[in-house]
Amino acid sequence: MPPHTATGRFTYAQWEEHSAGPDDVVPRLAQASVVNSFSGGIEAEATVCRYAIVYVTAATGTFTGLELVTGSLDGRGGSFTVEERGSFQEDGTTRCTFEVVPGSGTGALTGLRGNGSFVHRQGETSVPYTFTYELD
Repeated sequence: MPPHTATGRFTYAQWEEHSAGPDDVVPRLAQASVVNSFSGGIEAEATVCRYAIVYVTAATGTFTGLELVTGSLDGRGGSFTVEERGSFQEDGTTRCTFEVVPGSGTGALTGLRGNGSFVHRQGETSVPYTFTYELD
């Protein structure tokens, strides 16, 4: 069966960030707890997401994270986890790629494999995503 592509948008429902070290040094480490709401191919009212962030400057850096998505994917109910890696630039643009953690799919999403990406631009309240996936 060929891969499927799901598209849609997500919004940040909550963002709580805390320093993970001294605030007055560069690079600076931080941690964030985030709740996202997805619509489109992925439907999830409130995901659970944790990021580790490295600020290289006050406005640039990189992040890694894990996000638990519970809801549906193209009408199939269940949950799955994605590993995320990205960067943010001085102009406010954030780029991220993500991949399904192997074996994390549950329910009708058992056997899910896939990856995707998003680009968030400063001032946007919802972010478009693309997710290409296969199911066993």
